[in-house]
Amino acid sequence: MKTSRSLATITLAAGKGTRMKSDKAKVLHEVFFEPMVHHVIRTTQPLTAERSIVIVGHQKEAVTQALSGFTLTFVEQKEQNGTGHAVLCAEEALEDVDGTVLILCGDSPLLLTRHLREMLEVHDTTGTVLTIMTTSLDNPANYGRIITDNQNNVVKIIEEKDATKEQRIIKEINAGIYCVEKEFLFKALKQVTTDNSQGEMYLTDIVEIAVREGFSVQKYNHPVPAHVLGVNSRIELSEAHRELQWRRNHELMASGITMHNPATISVAPKTTMSPDSTLTQNITISGRSAIGDGSFIEPGVFIHNAVIGDNVHVGANSIICDTSIADGTRIPALSRFLEKDRA
Repeated sequence: MKTSRSLATITLAAGKGTRMKSDKAKVLHEVFFEPMVHHVIRTTQPLTAERSIVIVGHQKEAVTQALSGFTLTFVEQKEQNGTGHAVLCAEEALEDVDGTVLILCGDSPLLLTRHLREMLEVHDTTGTVLTIMTTSLDNPANYGRIITDNQNNVVKIIEEKDATKEQRIIKEINAGIYCVEKEFLFKALKQVTTDNSQGEMYLTDIVEIAVREGFSVQKYNHPVPAHVLGVNSRIELSEAHRELQWRRNHELMASGITMHNPATISVAPKTTMSPDSTLTQNITISGRSAIGDGSFIEPGVFIHNAVIGDNVHVGANSIICDTSIADGTRIPALSRFLEKDRA
């Protein structure tokens, strides 16, 4: 087993995301109240990386600005030459950092920290230079396939556009997340060519290079495929929002919040709620709102950046923004509090 070494992260956020049918950079599309790349960065923060790099390119200024609240190092990929080229751009930024590099995509907002920890543990325990995250899909279309030998050892990853008919039947796919030793990573990337259907430097080619150099490539098979799949369309964006909404509501209910119809309730991550509050249905609470103990929110209420005191009853279809509501207040249905007045 390897001794503990430093960790760096590289988040790929330079792409255009043409399937989103939008001029906006893909990673800036909001899912559950914030840009999807925020969820990815927040998932990696508990890993306490020595350096966290974000590769930017398309709309680099907007992406950099959107991430200004995080401690990050930004590296520009000036030309879109593939994922391998994107990672290679980070070599100079990691010049003084040794150890393991965790590479992931900025369009995977459903990742959980615990699965990344498990992957890092596999990587450290086996002492390999490269561990890849895989998962299995009933319909693996559009994803790179994991090619193994007769002993189930990883041989390479083949992109679908370069795969044979037989290879496309394989259900185990590349999740696009890698744990790789820095020294091997950049040596391997300098061997990657653009000899493929896309004419790009594939990051996946480092797998075949590792095998060729006599290394055993390990894999961490993610148990929940939906958590690792990237958001590539508006449909997938809505599915990701629904999953994050459910996680948040599950967390709130476990902490003592009553929800009559959780599927219709959205509570932003930066909102705080006290125990014994009740949310009925069709409710949105966004921004840095705070809901006091024992408050009751009727259907159809919208609350944004508001402080609701203890034992407040909010009537149906009310809108409360940028306002503080005193303890014990009873707000009639259809009320509007849109100024910084105190009720």
